[in-house]
Amino acid sequence: MQLYLPIADLPVNVFLILAMGAAVGFVSGMFGIGGGFLMTPLLIFVGIAPAVAVATVASHIAASSFSGALSYWRKRAIDPMLALVLLCGGMAGTVLGVWTFTRLRSLGQLDLLIALSYVVLLSGVGGAMFWEGLRAIQRSKHGQVVPLRRSGAHGWIHGLPLKVRFKRSKIYLSAIPVVAIGLIIGFIGAIMGIGGGFILVPMLIYLLRIPTSTVIGTSMLLTLVTMTFATVLHAATNHLVDVVLALILMTGGVTGAQFGARAGQRIRGEHLRLLLGLLILAVGIRFAVELGIRPADLYTVRETTGGT
Repeated sequence: MQLYLPIADLPVNVFLILAMGAAVGFVSGMFGIGGGFLMTPLLIFVGIAPAVAVATVASHIAASSFSGALSYWRKRAIDPMLALVLLCGGMAGTVLGVWTFTRLRSLGQLDLLIALSYVVLLSGVGGAMFWEGLRAIQRSKHGQVVPLRRSGAHGWIHGLPLKVRFKRSKIYLSAIPVVAIGLIIGFIGAIMGIGGGFILVPMLIYLLRIPTSTVIGTSMLLTLVTMTFATVLHAATNHLVDVVLALILMTGGVTGAQFGARAGQRIRGEHLRLLLGLLILAVGIRFAVELGIRPADLYTVRETTGGT
């Protein structure tokens, strides 16, 4: 059944979009991630313009993060002060990202930037996760135990000034790296249409030594606010948020997430990391292949403003 998307300006098969939403929802439920890194490329691969895909997926991520953030808030697994400091950088990063997005779109370079960003980010992160998963499986087979770093172990980051006490996380830390991380996540989210949880969570845990008990919930709250803000900015400045497409994706995503969560509980942690790394790496390679393929149309016609 074909349905015309007003903003994307093309007809799509409703069942195909529903299946994509369900598949990404399944992956999100299995691995506990937002799924934007997978949803945006899939939309691009089926013909949706990259700019529309990024803006629309931002709204999808915001909606899917709401229930999770609310659940963690009720469990008191969110650090309000940590979330506030992250949001100071996250909001600024989102504004900067949308401004860059709009500027590059006006210059006709946005599609190339999105593709290159996915190739670099997903290939790097996916390769690292895949390698770590392989090593974890090998250690498990040989009965080796990885020595954990002490929670109180500090690096040079913890010596920076402007320290803030994050009571819920029970850590005393400079606000500078926290704001910087929020800025990076907000910028990446606005440019690439991803929540950034698969980047944010490791940075908070391994770089800042923040307890895992509050990291995931705080990360989800940051994703909710920054992606909602990005959606509003994209809709107001670029008019690229396709509500019809977002609703179809949400319908499939909610259904798939339920089955994914059940499947994820039956798979060992190191196997999950290996599969997730392989999936991320595969999407990055797919984008790299797309960049190397000779296009069917060597020339495009683009309307410009001013001049002749």
